[in-house]
Amino acid sequence: MRLAELSERSGVPTATIKYYLREGLLEPGRQLNATTAEYDEEHLRRLRLVRAMIHVARVPVATVREVLGHVDDDSLGRTMRLGAALWALPQVPEPDAEDEHVLRARLEVDRLLKTVGWSNARALVTISPAYRSLVVAVATFRRLGYDWSPELIASYARLMHQAAVLDLDFMDTHPSEAEKVETAVAGAIFVEPVLQALHRLAQEEESARRYGFE
Repeated sequence: MRLAELSERSGVPTATIKYYLREGLLEPGRQLNATTAEYDEEHLRRLRLVRAMIHVARVPVATVREVLGHVDDDSLGRTMRLGAALWALPQVPEPDAEDEHVLRARLEVDRLLKTVGWSNARALVTISPAYRSLVVAVATFRRLGYDWSPELIASYARLMHQAAVLDLDFMDTHPSEAEKVETAVAGAIFVEPVLQALHRLAQEEESARRYGFE
C-alpha cells in the first residue's frame, strides 16, 4: 500500500507517519522510486502499536524507540527479548536501600519467590523492575500499617501465574517473533488496566453478594 492508504487504514495522519519514520519508530517502506515507497501489513501493525503507545499510554517517543529496538533484536532469545522490551517501559524508581520498610519488604518478597517456586524470578532480582515494583508496594503497605500475611500474598502470586500462562499462550498464537513480543508489550500496557478493572468489578460483585446493597 502507498502512504495515503497506510494513513487511511490506520487512522494516523500522513504527517504523523512521516514523523514516526524520521524518529525510527517505523521501518522505511520499500522504495518504488525517488518519491514513492510501498508499505505492507507489518507496517500497519507496527504503526497501530506505536500510535497506541504514544497517544493512549503516553509512553515517551524515546522510550517507544528503545522498546521497539528490543522487540526487533533477533540476536536475543525470546525470554531475553521479551524481558528487555518490557523492562524498557517506564518503571518505578529505585527505592531507598536504607529504609527499614524496604529492607523488610525485600526479605518478604524473597521468601515469597521461594515459597511459590519462582526460581527464575529469584535469579533476576538484582535487575528486574518488576521485583523492584513489588518491593516498593509491599514496603508501602507495611509503612501504612497493614498486615498482609505471607500466605495471602502467595495466593495472589499463584493467581498471577495463571494469568501469565494465559498471556504467553495468547502470545504464542502469533507467527513471528516480533509479533509475539509486540503482543506481550501491548499486553503489559493495555491488558493490565483490564485486569485491574476486572479485579475491582469482582470486588464489587463479591461485596454485593456478601453484604447486599444496604
